[in-house]
Amino acid sequence: MHSSKRLLNKLLTKSSPSSNICQNIQKRFLNLHEYQAQQIFRDHGIVVPKGKIVNSITEVKKACADLGNNVDYIVKAQVLAGGRGRGKFKSGLKGGVQKALSVEEAENYVSKMLGQVLVTKQTGPEGKPCSKVYLQERLYARRELYLAILLDRQSGGPVIIGSTQGGMAIEDVAKESPEEIHTIQINTKEGLKQSQAEEMARKLHFEREGLLEQAVDQITKLYNMFMKTDAVLLEVNPLIETADGKVICADAKFNIDDNAAFRQKELFALRDITQEDPRDVRAAKYDLNYIGLDGNIGCIVNGAGLAMATMDIIKLFGGEPANFLDVGGGASQDQIVEALKILNDDAHVQAILVNIFGGIMRCDLIAQGLINAMKETQLRAPVVVRLQGTNVQQAKDILAKSGIRVIPADNLDDAAHKAVLCSSIVNNAAELGLKVNFEIK
Repeated sequence: MHSSKRLLNKLLTKSSPSSNICQNIQKRFLNLHEYQAQQIFRDHGIVVPKGKIVNSITEVKKACADLGNNVDYIVKAQVLAGGRGRGKFKSGLKGGVQKALSVEEAENYVSKMLGQVLVTKQTGPEGKPCSKVYLQERLYARRELYLAILLDRQSGGPVIIGSTQGGMAIEDVAKESPEEIHTIQINTKEGLKQSQAEEMARKLHFEREGLLEQAVDQITKLYNMFMKTDAVLLEVNPLIETADGKVICADAKFNIDDNAAFRQKELFALRDITQEDPRDVRAAKYDLNYIGLDGNIGCIVNGAGLAMATMDIIKLFGGEPANFLDVGGGASQDQIVEALKILNDDAHVQAILVNIFGGIMRCDLIAQGLINAMKETQLRAPVVVRLQGTNVQQAKDILAKSGIRVIPADNLDDAAHKAVLCSSIVNNAAELGLKVNFEIK
């Protein structure tokens, strides 16, 4: 039972915090739209409902005709976030998933979704834009179930999670009926055994004639696809049993490990950057390890461990980090320039803390690169700089003689304290309707 809860918590939070301040850090993976995932399912022999993607209202009639004019339709906004059904468009329409009983009704819903912003419990208040809508044939389910496959760090391999309570938020099932959640750990070397697929199928009560074989076949194909595509999460909610005895994957969520981009080029070509944080997209172009957070102190650090420590110290002094940004051990001037620009363009950033350890690179070279970068970037936020390592005194002398507006710090405590003070000044002034301009004496 405790294992089920632990795995579900990983599945539901979609995060891997390594300290308390990082609970909002999202994992880095390729997230595919539902219509894309369902096409991949079809390519792997997995049974899914008929569906058509539309990009404009003029495409709806043909899409409905292709699906069959004598059926009902499900109209689904394509945004990369969970909770679409309970979401709300900023234009006023409630629900990113709607049932349409006619072509005209489908056209009406599509017109209200395309070009609008959908806000769900996973998007935050800013929401995400809807530029595509997926029209799907409406299926009438005898039962709705839940099935997911994800990687489990503790067991060192994939885990299949199933529940007889599908078609609803799995968070609610985990909270209210944890006994209805079943897990099976898979040995990566051995792969999914026939007996394990059958065990999960039976736990999901696929016992009627012909259903057990179908369920085992679909679970096996889902697992094979999961492994072949380097997926980190494959979620089917709901997995349905129809009244005429068919097992169908009615909805799909599919995430792929970013580290597999070099061998999953066709899948990564499907990436929709309009659904991503623009800062993440910019950072990726310059090979910067960037993750946006909710604070107001921007961080530029070399090394993931030092970056985590920097954020911890900021938190300790009462501040909130605005990001995780690791420029790497051999950061170039172009990378530092872009890192500064990304933070400078973030309206939430009220101070910037640069914390660089000169190990692979000498501190004097880092200081000169930082000077050139700051001259190229018109910074609006105060910058606190802490350098440590080879030729650190030469670096401090270079910064002192450069004339650029930086606040030097001798150690990490000093740097964090000064960054928090700067952000507090800006924040307090903003509350009074004032704008602060920093000048170094």
